[in-house]
Amino acid sequence: MKRALLVLIALWYLLAALTSKPFLPYPHAVLIHFAHQVLTGDILTHFFTSTFRIVLATVSAVIPAVSLGILAGRVHQADRIISPFAYVLYPIPKVALLPIIMLVFGLGNLSKIFLIALIIFFQLFFVIRDASRAIDSRYIDSVKSLGSSRTGILVHVIIPAVLPSFFTALRVSTGTATAVLFLAETFATVNGLGYLILDSWARMDYLDMYAAMTGLTLLAALLFALIALFDRLLCPQRHQK
Repeated sequence: MKRALLVLIALWYLLAALTSKPFLPYPHAVLIHFAHQVLTGDILTHFFTSTFRIVLATVSAVIPAVSLGILAGRVHQADRIISPFAYVLYPIPKVALLPIIMLVFGLGNLSKIFLIALIIFFQLFFVIRDASRAIDSRYIDSVKSLGSSRTGILVHVIIPAVLPSFFTALRVSTGTATAVLFLAETFATVNGLGYLILDSWARMDYLDMYAAMTGLTLLAALLFALIALFDRLLCPQRHQK
């Protein structure tokens, strides 16, 4: 990963030197400006606003997606009710619904959080459903034979079995959530990193623009690292060499 990062930085320096345009500053100039923005606090409000939106949206999507995914994966009757709706709704481009979502939920945080959560929900639901469906029934039968209740089966068999797939899907969803966050924050708002990127671009303040892009990248990287940490803590068996 370090080598890949160094290669990307080297390519950035090369492109900046070849173009010699103000819209492509050198990496060190962006880093210095970003550090200055952090120290002065100019970018922190936008960073924490975006963090609040994406974290709350992720939590709001995870709870129903995991619950309904396990229910559909383990109960055939529930699957016959839930999955058809999921198949019909999933192909709809959710981003195109943003104007309607804003009309329903207003122009504040709620509409942006709802849009992000809606997109993440379907990515998680199908993965959790398929993972819970793939659990070998012999494991469940063996736990039942020991007198375990449905709650015990859920806690000791189903949840541990779907956790690896859940964390994989959640890591993928982080990139999607960040992209949707940027788009959502370019409409009807005056805060957030997405707003700052578009506003800086309109003002042709390219150092501000790249600083905001750096902040958004850092936010996504921190979320990815946090999910990877929980993955290692809760699923240590698949990280053993």
